[in-house]
Amino acid sequence: MEERNTLSARSAVLSALLGSHPPSLPARRLVRVGALFGIAEGTVRVALSRMVAAGDLVQSGGRYALTERLAERQARQDESRAPHTRPWDGTWEIAVVTAERRAPADRAALRHAMTTLRLAELREGTWMRPANLLREEWPAVVTAQCTLIDGRPHADPTPLLWDLDGWAAEARGLRRSLDRAEGLAEGFLVSAAVLRHLLADPLLPPELLPDDWPGAGLRARYDDFDRRFRELLDRHLRD
Repeated sequence: MEERNTLSARSAVLSALLGSHPPSLPARRLVRVGALFGIAEGTVRVALSRMVAAGDLVQSGGRYALTERLAERQARQDESRAPHTRPWDGTWEIAVVTAERRAPADRAALRHAMTTLRLAELREGTWMRPANLLREEWPAVVTAQCTLIDGRPHADPTPLLWDLDGWAAEARGLRRSLDRAEGLAEGFLVSAAVLRHLLADPLLPPELLPDDWPGAGLRARYDDFDRRFRELLDRHLRD
């Protein structure tokens, strides 16, 4: 988690927009978000201009909105809060890199795609996960570089792929932070930390998780926290 009560102008703007549906806010509200962290109005407006120039935001009529790339991040963030899963029949999705002479940019794009799809790398060039997530289709960056296989490992590879104990410990700590959070600034920081952590949840089927897995509990607690936090934040930004 970021140090308490500290946030850059860019991070404050992104956190505000990623938490808004639709992800669009007037400049004056983003300035008020920055003020929660002691960020001067001029600093926020400079950050907004730089983010537009960098392709992170689009500006129209005094409002700023996320570009498509960051809107996709919001969609992944929303999915991590209410994941779409299906009953698991024991099958694993396996993607093996078979493309030759890949450029560094292609390698990086594949790694990003696999992380987004919540696959983990068993060894270099071999990615896998249980086939319990609903998927419309595999992205082109994956099908262009990999051969896709459905299989059933003879032994459970979960411990080799994910640090479940570490994720669970962090989840329990974040739940305690939600219980203790006071004020809008601290709420912003805790909220951002929870959402980042949920994005890292491998979303494994119950058959592969410990009995005391805290994923569902953290989501339920965060949903309750977020409802109250958004009401307070909206009131603050409108006043």
